[in-house]
Amino acid sequence: MSPDQYCQQKAARSGSSFYYSFLFLPLEQRRAITALYAFCREVDDVVDECSDKDVAHSKLDWWQKEIEQCFSGQPRHPVSRALQQPVQTYNLPAEYFQEIIDGMKMDLKQNRYETFSELALYCHRVAGIVGLLSAEIFGYRHRDTLKYAEELGTALQLTNIIRDVREDAERDRIYLPLDELLEYRINPHDLLNARNTDKLHEMLEFQAQRARRYYQRALSHLPPTDRYAQRSGLIMAEIYRTLLDEMETDEFRVLQQRLSLTPLRKLWIAWKTTANERRRHRKHLKNSAHA
Repeated sequence: MSPDQYCQQKAARSGSSFYYSFLFLPLEQRRAITALYAFCREVDDVVDECSDKDVAHSKLDWWQKEIEQCFSGQPRHPVSRALQQPVQTYNLPAEYFQEIIDGMKMDLKQNRYETFSELALYCHRVAGIVGLLSAEIFGYRHRDTLKYAEELGTALQLTNIIRDVREDAERDRIYLPLDELLEYRINPHDLLNARNTDKLHEMLEFQAQRARRYYQRALSHLPPTDRYAQRSGLIMAEIYRTLLDEMETDEFRVLQQRLSLTPLRKLWIAWKTTANERRRHRKHLKNSAHA
């Protein structure tokens, strides 16, 4: 199995929405973004699957050295071998990969976040940085696109946090800021014991509004010239905002069930978004030619 095939299998098996956002990219970009996604899955799986924190730390330390090997031209793992060409082609910064790993290490050091400021740092490392790397692969003309990419990454992560409240609680992790739980008079033990309350519904509605503000802010930064190049991110935004709407319709009963969109629906959103952005791009080019 080639490194690219390994990454492709890793992405396909995950069933993630990210996989559907890659389908309409040119081959070289698709290989690069799939390798990046596979890297994120590898280091995330270390945290999720290792019950021994010392072992998890050792594995993440290994990955930090492996990234150094990747950039020095001597990678060993299939994912870092698959990344070797993209990091050169798209001039991807080594420190971004190291910061993603630092974000994963935060999960080993703490399982609660006192304030949103603390949580925002975590979101930046595990998702905002991924957004910045993705933007480099997709290409852009304006620096504002990087603001879009970082904000979008955080928006996606905030949506994940709402969706995964029960799953995270089962791992004794609470990503909802503790000071905000206190403000809504929610006992953290209610989350750990999967006890739904009206106050939790109100609090999750507040979290959803915050996520929506991040989506709006992200899209406000994206220049029209770069929209088509960044269409994979726009697909992700549409899939995740749809998921957010579904959770709201379900009254945020995330402690009872984990909502997700069907593969067919994700594919439809991906195709529709790509088609819309292609039309928008052609119209933009036409208008620019007549200007």
